Amino acid sequence: MMLVMIACTAMVQPEKPGNNKHGGFAVLELFTSEGCSSCPPADELLARIQQEADDSVYILVYHVDYWNRSGWKDVFSKPGYSSRQYMYNKLFTSQVYTPQLIINGKTEHVGGDESNILYDMKKVLGEPASASLKIVMRDREHLDYETVNTTPEDRLVVAIVQKQGITAVKGGENKGRTLSHVQIVRDLFQFNPGHGKGTVSIQLPKDFNTDSWELIAMIQDTRTGLMKAAGRTSKVCNIVAHEQEVN
Repeated sequence: MMLVMIACTAMVQPEKPGNNKHGGFAVLELFTSEGCSSCPPADELLARIQQEADDSVYILVYHVDYWNRSGWKDVFSKPGYSSRQYMYNKLFTSQVYTPQLIINGKTEHVGGDESNILYDMKKVLGEPASASLKIVMRDREHLDYETVNTTPEDRLVVAIVQKQGITAVKGGENKGRTLSHVQIVRDLFQFNPGHGKGTVSIQLPKDFNTDSWELIAMIQDTRTGLMKAAGRTSKVCNIVAHEQEVN
């Protein structure tokens, strides 16, 4: 007789919003496009930040779709990422442009403005987080989460992130260039966290693995856009089948 046993062989450790000495964290959201000639320097900047930062820095790169009509369709683009940028546009009353970078949902910068981006990163890393979040990918379809100090206006935002990507661009403003990308958001979900603990359904890509992908989750105030907490995992609990004789 076959018995199926669930073995969580790679449980992620409970995560605090940030693990630096101040307890802060920084979520960097870049809105970019392979069709935009001004965007590659911003992508390169985030790649450098990713190499130098610790686990309290969370990088999310959204490829918007409104550049797709300019001679090149960005293979990583989705309309939902453009919609997220327009959401920030309403909060900041600023223009929608690429490359645009948002830090912790409360400040915005031109994506290649290294000095101001690093200044604001340092600032938010020194601020204690106002909530906490931990996540565990129980299996390939279910994410368990636990939050502390959330409000009814907060949402759990979960991004499936491909850590690296390379594209040979054959049209548009970057025609003939080979572009390297980091922290590419491939799917984005939003949930009501309810009373702070629960399970949500997320379908991982077939090629998801711990080396090339990760999940980044955030608690975000829908009224202000402010990020209150963040966490990540690339671990997935495994379901292992064992044959066992049952009398």
